[in-house]
Amino acid sequence: MNIKSSLVVLLSFFICNELQGQNTNRLDQAGVDFFEGKIRPVLVDHCYKCHSADAKIIKGGLRVDNRHALIKGGDSGPAIVPGDPTKSLLIKALKHDGLEMPPKGRLSDSVIKDFETWIKMGAPDPRKLIETPIARTLDIEAGRKHWAFQPILDPKPPLVKDAAWPLDPLDRFLLARLEKAGLQPSKDADRHTWLRRVSFDLTGLPPSPLEIKAFIEDNSPQAWEKVVDRLLGSHAYGERWARHWLDLTGYADMMGTSNNVYAEHAWRYRDYLIAAYNKDKPFDRFVKEQIAGDLIPANKPEERAENLTATGFLMVGDVEIVEPDKAKLEADYLDTQISKIGTAFLGMTLGCVRCHDHKFDPIGLQDYYGIAGMLRSSPSTHKTAFGVWSSLNTTDLPETPEQLKARQKLESKTDENINAWKAEKSKLEMQLKTVTEELAQLDKAASPDKKSDAPTTAKREALVKKRDELNESIRKIGGTINHAEFFRSKAPKAFALKDGDSIADMPVYIRGNPYAPGVVMPRGAIRVVSRDKFPTIPNGQSGRLQLADWLADAGNPLTARVAVNRIWQKLFGEGIVSSVDYFGTRGETPSHP
Repeated sequence: MNIKSSLVVLLSFFICNELQGQNTNRLDQAGVDFFEGKIRPVLVDHCYKCHSADAKIIKGGLRVDNRHALIKGGDSGPAIVPGDPTKSLLIKALKHDGLEMPPKGRLSDSVIKDFETWIKMGAPDPRKLIETPIARTLDIEAGRKHWAFQPILDPKPPLVKDAAWPLDPLDRFLLARLEKAGLQPSKDADRHTWLRRVSFDLTGLPPSPLEIKAFIEDNSPQAWEKVVDRLLGSHAYGERWARHWLDLTGYADMMGTSNNVYAEHAWRYRDYLIAAYNKDKPFDRFVKEQIAGDLIPANKPEERAENLTATGFLMVGDVEIVEPDKAKLEADYLDTQISKIGTAFLGMTLGCVRCHDHKFDPIGLQDYYGIAGMLRSSPSTHKTAFGVWSSLNTTDLPETPEQLKARQKLESKTDENINAWKAEKSKLEMQLKTVTEELAQLDKAASPDKKSDAPTTAKREALVKKRDELNESIRKIGGTINHAEFFRSKAPKAFALKDGDSIADMPVYIRGNPYAPGVVMPRGAIRVVSRDKFPTIPNGQSGRLQLADWLADAGNPLTARVAVNRIWQKLFGEGIVSSVDYFGTRGETPSHP
């Protein structure tokens, strides 16, 4: 190629580049003009209040006051994908398709069309990123400085002036506080008063006259111990203290509060609790069985049945079985279960973390949905064949050979009764048929223009009375048969939990909405309470067994503290921590030591 040709090519190259640059600049300016005229005013009027640097709280973690923030997105992911409106969550939100922006009402189709056009253009946006203060983040290490999250210590009992008064090392802590305040301990209660107090505390029942007489006349040093041992050994003790625990579970003999639906197997969990207290079941075992009893090995059928029944802790309570939105039903019941775990075992409020990090305590969405993933992998309810109705899942309980034989004998007797009632019902129906036919004959024979004679009238009244009595008897016996057939099977069942077929980590539900899934959170426990990494969950398992071990671990600073404080409160009227169900940063601090 000669020099002249080269100059022509070079000149052509520069001309083309210049023309291309001019076209690009014209396109950019056109895009900016489109944004300024069609897009920015809508964002300012409808979105900035909640999604800009000037918002008091940036909702959903999303800002729309600059292009970078729109591409970065919020809790649900990137808001826009420049060039592709079909993949842009902003368009779905504007169309109210799963997400809803603005929440007060859908914008017009023409406005939504403008946004689609703008994104197709590459989302030109001249606004500059304005840095805002860093949003509140959870400082787990700083959170662990809170007294309730500190390891449990064994403090040395303090020295006291009146060394003769304490009967137990705990008494020294009480007396030291009294002496510091210049106070003296109250006098010991007289025998009758003490007996009433301990009887009501341990059994909820007053002492009988014979028990009062026996205690007052017992002058041995072990008289008080004998009373306590007798009360702890009574069946009433388990009934009394099981009630305290049932209050934490939301137990009822009905399913939910909207309908009169009998929770036919709930009583088994109630009886499990009574037996646990009466047998003095170790508390760590008590905790584990209620979270993951179905995953704990058992040596005998009775033990296996007990383990399964224990998971009723997560099953009983308020469940909206007529909720037509099954995703909402699942999310709401998961929230109930997590809140129950938080209150009963940890003394923490966890329900609010469904929608956002805890406002006061170092507990975040990762903690909530880490536990939720385990429980979601162990379904509690199922849709029935009757309309919108759902029901709690049931599990067949194993039986010993003796139990099986006794059950079959009982079922055989029930079958005999049902057959006898059906025979009686048939007999009554035949009698009713006869009476009905006689009434029809009387009515047919009666002249419409002639008054019936007295004998005929009396006979008719007797037949009508007989007919009504037979109808009522048939109705009653029919109800008896239906009831007996419904409960014919005596096979033991319990509302119990078990791992489901779909085991997986769970996404954060944006603002608690199951139709707005966000980032998937790994299954785990409350980080601020954990000193070690949560153990690896084996494939195919929900993680409830690991959660149960974590709750019952001696290194967990909350479980034992909360349990002892609650027992103290039930016995003495006020806990060492007076906010017995809340050990968080806004709760009360311990009065002792």
